[in-house]
Amino acid sequence: MTPSAIALVPLQGMEWMAQGVQSYLQTICRDYPCEIFSVELPRFATGDGKAVLQNSIRGKDAYIFVDVGNYSVKYNIFGHENALSPDDHFQNLVRTISAIGGKADRINVIAPLLYSARQDRRVARESLDCAVALQHLETIGVSNVMSFDLHDSRVQNATPFMGFDNLMPTYQTIKALCRNYNDLIFDEDHMVVVSPDFGGISRNFAYANELGIDLGMFYKRRNVQKVQDGKNPVELHKYIGPDVSGKDVLIIDDIIASGESMLDSALKIKQFGAKRIFVGVTFGFFTGGTEKFDAAYRDGILEAVFVTNASYRSKAVTQAPWYREVNLLKYISFYIYSVHTGSSVSTLLDPHTKIEELIRGYEAQRQTMK
Repeated sequence: MTPSAIALVPLQGMEWMAQGVQSYLQTICRDYPCEIFSVELPRFATGDGKAVLQNSIRGKDAYIFVDVGNYSVKYNIFGHENALSPDDHFQNLVRTISAIGGKADRINVIAPLLYSARQDRRVARESLDCAVALQHLETIGVSNVMSFDLHDSRVQNATPFMGFDNLMPTYQTIKALCRNYNDLIFDEDHMVVVSPDFGGISRNFAYANELGIDLGMFYKRRNVQKVQDGKNPVELHKYIGPDVSGKDVLIIDDIIASGESMLDSALKIKQFGAKRIFVGVTFGFFTGGTEKFDAAYRDGILEAVFVTNASYRSKAVTQAPWYREVNLLKYISFYIYSVHTGSSVSTLLDPHTKIEELIRGYEAQRQTMK
């Protein structure tokens, strides 16, 4: 069966991503028409909204782009300006699927930041927001969902009959690191990967394994009897792992929200004699602002923070001297091409060979510069 035309449908705040992906797709899959479809999402004065497609999408393979973390999009409600919350973005996604009305050949959701991904399991009497949202998408006709660096990939078990792909930006982050620094030495004598907590150990293990270097971690003991700002406060933050003295350190995490734990990890590592500290994060929200990261950079604690363009980043973040961007547009484009043509995405999910080639080329170039 010949694949249908590709329809890229960006929701508010994702127009730039759809345009970048279209540019790549026009090179990657020239045999299939690729068009951006506009969807209007007007709001009434009461705050109610609707979705209106500007063109017919009948018979096309639709890819809807949504960024539930983009708080820069605003609307008026009862005369007041209000930022779109993750709930608002998700409801706009549902509205758009409803506007398509089953006319598309297939509906795929490109949600680099998965809605309610941090509420992926039940502890005591609480909601299972992410699972409920995924089941709702399956019910209204979504065939596939793509996200990056899930808080817990097991949440996809909520919809076993809907396609779900959890992509990791490992190759893209290492590539950005190599492009920005030409003096890195990837061996156990010169570099260490450190997980900021036990929950991120598998993510950091992947980097340590790919780079062939040691892995350390921080242990957090929380006071489960108290709740501050929606979470249990940390009572103990202890490093466990190899010596970092005189070595470059790479700390990987999925999200920087307030960033307090990340900065605490970096400070302790620096006190242990680390040479340079590089942070890699998939989603950089910096909900408390960038001032503390600016100070850590000025004080020589942080060398750089590598942040993907998977979700919205404020100007304060992108213009910070420590900010380095990790571009995921090409990665997303190849994913869409693979899904559209029915090709395997296994090489995208496991980029081991590409990372090996990248490191060999980087080390060869570094030798020629000596």
